[in-house]
Amino acid sequence: MNTLRAALTLALVVVLAAPALAGAPTEQLKRGVDQVIRVLGDPSLKGKTSERRAAVRKIAESVFDYPDTARRSLGPHWNERTPEEQREFVQLFGDLLERAYFSKIDHYQGEKVQYGAETVNGDEAMVKTTIVTNSGTEVPVDYRLHAVDGRWLVYDVVIEGVSLVSNYRSQFNKIVRAESYPALVQRLRVKESEPSASGR
Repeated sequence: MNTLRAALTLALVVVLAAPALAGAPTEQLKRGVDQVIRVLGDPSLKGKTSERRAAVRKIAESVFDYPDTARRSLGPHWNERTPEEQREFVQLFGDLLERAYFSKIDHYQGEKVQYGAETVNGDEAMVKTTIVTNSGTEVPVDYRLHAVDGRWLVYDVVIEGVSLVSNYRSQFNKIVRAESYPALVQRLRVKESEPSASGR
């Protein structure tokens, strides 16, 4: 996938999450998709980039398990961090996802989501979906969820066989081993201070 397509695809799958309601993982994902689509198609939010992104992120935060995704992405280095460092990393990681992917929701052009097989194994679940673009291109996407306090929360997304968590874990591990954990945090802080492509 080229850079724009990869970013847009991940933006869609990260934010097309479900509200924290009881029920099967697939059913929850469908409800979440409807919520996000309504936001993206809301004429009152047209041209209001920051407001639309805030609305989308609010939906995502209701079910995307940022702390767990951040923990998995940092890998073995997570347990070496103090509680304060862990909290800071979760915040920086969430901001990273927003800057890298949520800003691409402005490119949404009516892509459709098709649902496939659902597998539930105890408190873990996998929901297979396919994003179909207007040109007919099909992008396979798998959602990995786990049950937390009676809710299904997304902790990883696999796009065309590439795991969001594994991808970040590889990048973060290289930086920590080659430099240090403080160096990784500094890089994330620098990115946080940079304006996005849309001037945010």
